[in-house]
Amino acid sequence: MWSPPSNGVPRPSAPLFSTSLISPAVRASLPANYTIRPLQRSDYRANHLDPLRVLTKVGDISQEAWVEQYDWMAKVPDTYFLLVVCDDRGKIVGTGTLLKERKLLVPSIIRNLGNVGHIEDIAVLEDQQGKKLGLYILRALGYIAEKVGCYKQILDCSAQNEGFYVKCGFKRAGTEMAQYHEADTKSDGNTT
Repeated sequence: MWSPPSNGVPRPSAPLFSTSLISPAVRASLPANYTIRPLQRSDYRANHLDPLRVLTKVGDISQEAWVEQYDWMAKVPDTYFLLVVCDDRGKIVGTGTLLKERKLLVPSIIRNLGNVGHIEDIAVLEDQQGKKLGLYILRALGYIAEKVGCYKQILDCSAQNEGFYVKCGFKRAGTEMAQYHEADTKSDGNTT
């Protein structure tokens, strides 16, 4: 199993997780000159944040802050699986995340203490949409979820995007609820 370097700081080109978890079928299905791979520590410079701007306001995130967050995720192996799709110039044009949650209670004796995969942040640049990149990202994340022992993967989406996820094999399984907390920047300067 892949693990980060012993000093805890991966090389700039080191993947966040093992490339062996990338689906061979998805790799083969991508349009010509596109690649799919794990996020790398150097991907701030490959425009990792640009596809995410399709989803939401990203804000002004410095390279230093981005790398600090990446390093934190790299220190929690077998939990964060961030994929990127790159064009022929190496620019990131799509991204998606699988977060592996370890459950203490699962509603089935067969599953025992299972794992659930949470899919997050599926995003493709607007000028790259229509090439099935979102579908390939979801399939790749599903492959990873199965390989790392998740008994299911779940995601939340807007009503506007529900049709896309249904076409990708997902079905409605509940209602999303949220409670947001205002960032407290007065106490310690941390906005998370």
